[in-house]
Amino acid sequence: MQSTLKTSFTLKGVGLHTGRPVTLKVSPAAAEMGIWFKRTDRVAGDPYVPARWDSVKQSKLCTLLQNADDVSISTVEHLMAAFAGCGVQNALVEVSGPEIPILDGSSAPFVSAILKAGLQRLDEPLRAISVLRPVEVREGVAVARLTPADRLTIRFDIEFEDSAIGTQSKALDMANGAFVRTLCDSRTFCRQADVDAMREQGLALGGTMKNAVVVDGDKILTPGGLRHADEPVRHKMLDALGDLALAGGPILGTYEGVRAGHAMTNRLLHALFADPRNYEWMSCGPETIARLPGVGVRVADLPAVA
Repeated sequence: MQSTLKTSFTLKGVGLHTGRPVTLKVSPAAAEMGIWFKRTDRVAGDPYVPARWDSVKQSKLCTLLQNADDVSISTVEHLMAAFAGCGVQNALVEVSGPEIPILDGSSAPFVSAILKAGLQRLDEPLRAISVLRPVEVREGVAVARLTPADRLTIRFDIEFEDSAIGTQSKALDMANGAFVRTLCDSRTFCRQADVDAMREQGLALGGTMKNAVVVDGDKILTPGGLRHADEPVRHKMLDALGDLALAGGPILGTYEGVRAGHAMTNRLLHALFADPRNYEWMSCGPETIARLPGVGVRVADLPAVA
């Protein structure tokens, strides 16, 4: 069955790019509605923006959605990962500005709020997207790929010159709350040189060492260091789940990312849906539902940082 929230919740923070205060309210929604964003600060144009792969527009550093009236909402990936990882298919997200608050740079605050609000099962059956054939996109050495599987598995490889990150690889079966227990508290990361360059361009004005892991060569500059030795690759997996959640339903397949990012994952979804032979929508029976990411998740599964 599909799910929504039992009650609404509100979170406040700042936008990663503008550094301005923003309030976010997440409310229950009816079955088949999906995830929608509403810009409460807009007085002109349609304020509603659908959380769909075909609403994604090119943007630096994050995933940005835009509707036909050019109303946009950015940095949606951490919240979308939380929805997918907690098994929420229907919700209305009201936002008082152009971006989702960055909070601590991970999905953990969103996951905590969702699980404390509780989930409400709806009568309508849940449908998933079954990957039928391998689909792949490439850009230089970067690769994003989907292959058939009976559940969602994410595999990721990253390589950075900074030895504080270096080469990292991780694979995870996303069933049975693995996202909440293993990935959701992993924060976004960046190089100090990149931070300086972005600030000069007027970007990442809300980024601080409280909401990102900042590295410089072999040093972790963020106080307290890493939450996990491989926190960077875990965060890339978190981002991938959030971007895949824009497919409009749970994906049954193996996602592999090699130096991939938001744009490549979205290109992968475009490639998947470009040919009906690549996928099929299927009603989820009890066995399939048991393998989905949000099944059986409890507040007690949250990492201590949440």
